[in-house]
Amino acid sequence: MNLTRTLVVASIGALAIAAAARPAPAPASLPVPPDSGEVHLAGIRQLTFEGQNAEAYFSPDGAKLIYQATVDSARCDQQYVMSVDGSENRRVSNGEGKTTCGYFYDRGRRIFYASTHLASRECPPPPDYSQGYVWKLEDFDIFTARVDGSDVRRITRTPGYDAEGTLSPDGRTIVFTSEQGGDLDVYTMRTDGSEVRRLTTELGYDGGPFFSHDGRLIVYRAFHPGPPEEQAEYRSLLARHLVRPTRMELWVMNADGTNRHRVTSLGGANFAPYFTPDDRRIIFASNQADPHGRNFDLYLVNLDGTGLERVTTYPDFDSFPMFSPDGRKLVWASNRNGRVRGETNIFIADWVP
Repeated sequence: MNLTRTLVVASIGALAIAAAARPAPAPASLPVPPDSGEVHLAGIRQLTFEGQNAEAYFSPDGAKLIYQATVDSARCDQQYVMSVDGSENRRVSNGEGKTTCGYFYDRGRRIFYASTHLASRECPPPPDYSQGYVWKLEDFDIFTARVDGSDVRRITRTPGYDAEGTLSPDGRTIVFTSEQGGDLDVYTMRTDGSEVRRLTTELGYDGGPFFSHDGRLIVYRAFHPGPPEEQAEYRSLLARHLVRPTRMELWVMNADGTNRHRVTSLGGANFAPYFTPDDRRIIFASNQADPHGRNFDLYLVNLDGTGLERVTTYPDFDSFPMFSPDGRKLVWASNRNGRVRGETNIFIADWVP
C-alpha cells in the first residue's frame, strides 16, 4: 500500500470514527404509540421535543402548522411555523413580549396572532397565585403578518385583552375574545380589524371561539357566575385583569350571536372546543373526571350534549385539538413522552372515525 492510499484510508477511518461519535440529528418527528383505549388515533407522531408547545393550528392546505412555544427560559411564548412532519420549524413573531393564539389566513399567505410587545418588550410578570389558580389578562392586541413574520400590522387598538382569534371558513371574519366592553366576550371583525361586533353579553368569561366548517355556528367556552358572591368574585378578579378558569362549559351559538345555548354540564374545566369534520360533534379538552386535577383528556360530544366519548386516555394533559382541512388528521398538545415532567409537545395522528 503506497503512502497516498494509506493516508486516504486513515482519513476515511478517522471520519467514520468522528461521525460515529457525533449524536445523530434529532428527527423532525418521532412515532409514539397510542395509550390504551385511544381507538380514534393511529400513527401518532411527536413534532416538538423541548419546552412548552401548544395551540397548533393547520394552514388551509394542511401542509403547515402555526403554534406557540416557550423554548427559552428567558423568553415568553412566541409564534412558530413548521411543516406537518415537524421540519422547517422557524419563529415568526419578533421575540418580544408574549404571544398567543396564532392562525393562518389569506389562503395561507398571512397569519394573525395576539402579542403584548407594544405594551412591553419584556415578558409580563406571572400572576399572583396566592389567591388560587388564575389567568392574567395581558394587554394583548391582535397583529397580522406575512407567513415568514414580516410586514407586521396591528388590527386591534382597544385597551386590555384582545386575543383567542380564529378564522371563518370563507376567510373574511376573525372571531376573538375581548374585554373592550368591560367584560370578557366573543366578538367578530373583518381581517383588517374593521366592522367589530359583539356576540355575547352574559356576565362572565366567554372565549376560545371557533367557527363550524360550514360557517353557520360558533362554539366557545364560558363561565357565567350565578350567585351574588360568585358574581362579586368574578368582577373583583376582572378589575385586576384576572380570571379563574377552573369552571367552564361549552356553548354554541349562530355565527351572528343568536340562539346561544349551553352544550355541556360536566363540571370542571371544559375548553379548547373544535367541530368535527361533519360539524355534528365537538372535540374538546376536559378534566371532568377529576375537576380539581390536571388530568385533561380529549372528548367528543354531540351538539345537544349527548354521546360523550373519551378520545385520549394518557394520565396527564391533552388539549387544543384541531382537525386537518381534509378531516383525516388530528393535531393536539400533550404531556406524553416528555423529556421532563410537565413538558408539553405537539402531536399529530391519523383520525380513525
